[in-house]
Amino acid sequence: MHILVSGAGVAGPVLAYWLTRHGFSVTVVERAPTPRRTGGHAVDLFRPAMNISEKMGVLPRIEERATGTSRMTVHREHARRPVQVDLSKIFSAASDRHVEIMRDDLSEIYYDAARDDVEYIFGDSIAAISPDGEVRFENAAPCRFDLVVGADGLHSNVRRLGFGDESRFSAFTGAYLGVLSLPNVSGLDGELLMHVGVGRTAGMYGARHLSDARALFLFRSERELDYHHHDVPRQKELLRSAFDGMHPDVDRWLNELDRTPAFYFDSITQLRMDTWSQGRVTLVGDAGYCPGPAVGGSTTLAVVGAYVLAGELARAGGDHERAFPAYERAMAEHVRGSHASALSAAKTLIPTSRLGVQGLAQGARLISALPAGPSRALLRLTTKSARLYNSMAIDDYPPSPTASRDRVGLAGDPGGGFGAE
Repeated sequence: MHILVSGAGVAGPVLAYWLTRHGFSVTVVERAPTPRRTGGHAVDLFRPAMNISEKMGVLPRIEERATGTSRMTVHREHARRPVQVDLSKIFSAASDRHVEIMRDDLSEIYYDAARDDVEYIFGDSIAAISPDGEVRFENAAPCRFDLVVGADGLHSNVRRLGFGDESRFSAFTGAYLGVLSLPNVSGLDGELLMHVGVGRTAGMYGARHLSDARALFLFRSERELDYHHHDVPRQKELLRSAFDGMHPDVDRWLNELDRTPAFYFDSITQLRMDTWSQGRVTLVGDAGYCPGPAVGGSTTLAVVGAYVLAGELARAGGDHERAFPAYERAMAEHVRGSHASALSAAKTLIPTSRLGVQGLAQGARLISALPAGPSRALLRLTTKSARLYNSMAIDDYPPSPTASRDRVGLAGDPGGGFGAE
């Protein structure tokens, strides 16, 4: 059985790994010409994603590439004294198994895990998908696949082709996100430097193995802003306007906008779909149920979704008419919880009042100052995300012991290979 996966970010490589372990043949197509190394920001892996990564044998590499961020200094807009926070205690209180890692590092680790067993095609994209599995590409010759999975992110091409325009499913949360790479001029080592004001939050951090740093910007807007997703100059203009006059530190970070080698800007949008599957096509990760970039634990949700989808396909013997509904049932509660948690996290991270700014800073300081037991109890009372991820239950899907013998359809096998008819 030959399955096409679109997207080589996080969900795509994890899905490809587990599909091959269950005996399926997999091709991954990625629009970028090479595995992505575009800067990106730090993402969180919580307990369920850590457990899945351990099963994949990549947990040691993930832990080696952890950012090492353990301290946070919070500057409240219009306040004189910053607040010092012990992040390591907050992380341990939030989850008994957690790692913060740069997204590009994580993507590379998952890609390496199955690159020898998966056919990767870079520099191409899906142009059309027919009901019988015939796929046309922008560059390669047409090919028929048994199933097609969109793991191609919030602005999924597969979702557009199979389900319609993104506007039908996207829900604007009232906030925006910007990320840029810049020199680590502050010499940050294990520290997150934050500036928080009403309706806007900016931060800068590094990772112990990186020579540069990242600046992260979150801000609120009562209306959706007018810009095209390819109009980078306009996006930078909007970012400058949102953070104008916040603090000299933030001004310095923004001065790097015209020199940064990597820049990202997007609305914090949730995807809300009644179903992620249609015929031979299904979606995984942000392509199907993004809870909101930077606020919703979307990376953990993507890893879990990929693992569950592969497992349900194996359990159903490749019968997608049974596997897809089972996958959606298994993920439905996790997705609903993640969406609710993201909205709550956005309110906390981007306060809507001076009282909220004060609460964010002092609450973080209190949690980090308390002993481990009380701080864990307080965090569980005040955050939905900690309760959500610590209680996320996932079935075990043992890989096929004969997967290496069962796999067919890769290049070199009879009838296999990308472009085979």
